[in-house]
Amino acid sequence: MKVVRWRTAVLLAGAALASLGMVACGGDDDEAEPTPIPTAPAGTASGDIVEVATAAGNFTTLARALEAAGLVETLKGEGPFTVFAPTDEAFAALPAGTLDDLLADRERLTRVLTFHVVAGRVTSEQVASLPSATTVEGSTLPIKVEDGSVMVGDARVITADVEATNGVIHVIDRVLLPE
Repeated sequence: MKVVRWRTAVLLAGAALASLGMVACGGDDDEAEPTPIPTAPAGTASGDIVEVATAAGNFTTLARALEAAGLVETLKGEGPFTVFAPTDEAFAALPAGTLDDLLADRERLTRVLTFHVVAGRVTSEQVASLPSATTVEGSTLPIKVEDGSVMVGDARVITADVEATNGVIHVIDRVLLPE
């Protein structure tokens, strides 16, 4: 995913994880210099979370899932929300049949999708310093810094601080599945 492509997406994007790129500590050494996480270029948010994700072009599966779960209007709402958004590639990496099973079970799909959402606007700097976050689904999502990367559950944040008018998006490389 190219930063140039995200610059356009960010303008449709929004949600508020300010562009604070120095967030993760390298390795196990607490005294090590912070390692930057790629952040979306700073800009004025020009759409809500759904509009930003849709315009980015690499969240078509997420957009389809949000629609199937009936969550589009919620994520277009006032918020603020923090969304850990899996890419199309993350959905494609699910075991065969998993996505189809989720799309066929609205209750389970809703649970999985709301497991990716935290109430409030949580910036990359804040995410990197939290041991966990409570999701809208109700579970606790573990957060840690590992080898210079921020890990949310077993997903790595690959781009942080994509702004939207009603929150912030952090792009992740895996779909998170609640237990």
